[in-house]
Amino acid sequence: MKSLIPNMLTSLNLVLGMGSIISTFQGNFYQAAILIVLAMVADGLDGRVARFFNASSDFGKELDSLCDLVSFGVAPAILAYAFYLKDFAEFGYVASIFFATCGALRLARFNVNTSVVKGYFMGLPIPAGGCVLATFIMLNIKPQGIIFPLMVLIFGYLMVSKVKYPDFKGKGERIRIFPALLAAFLGAYILFVRLDAVLFVPFIVYSVFGILNTLFGLVESK
Repeated sequence: MKSLIPNMLTSLNLVLGMGSIISTFQGNFYQAAILIVLAMVADGLDGRVARFFNASSDFGKELDSLCDLVSFGVAPAILAYAFYLKDFAEFGYVASIFFATCGALRLARFNVNTSVVKGYFMGLPIPAGGCVLATFIMLNIKPQGIIFPLMVLIFGYLMVSKVKYPDFKGKGERIRIFPALLAAFLGAYILFVRLDAVLFVPFIVYSVFGILNTLFGLVESK
């Protein structure tokens, strides 16, 4: 019975992801993006609830990965394509598929490296990757040129990269002050320009911080 509650939350993640895809088909992009963010909330709760009830299981972990792929890999890719990528012909088509594929690879690597990679995330976590696209689309911005498809490609790559992202559990990857300040400044600037970017800022700040923190770590090690 205890395992039922976290598994229901995990399933809710999938339900919200499917709701996002359906909303995209209906042309309601804002609602589709909100549902992806809500799916991230459900995804964050299921693990905590499982640990609270001491109900973690291999079944739950596999279910979580499958739901994550739909909600944060496939749903954002379809949303991005319908929102703007479709205007870039084959380039947009490739960018959408690339993002979803990188999400699948990210989850597979995470599952096989759980006993090796500890204290940090190797590559941008797929919920953050999916939510950075969703919250950007919520702003209804369509940049000139190929900025948007490049953005989709970059965040897809970040998920399969070796950039180290902190898991904020008190150990593991060191959080360096200067990269943190730079990322925070970026977030403050975005909010200054667009106050309605309040949901987008945490995800873009986290994404950029991981890159800067890793680069500064490489410089320090030389």
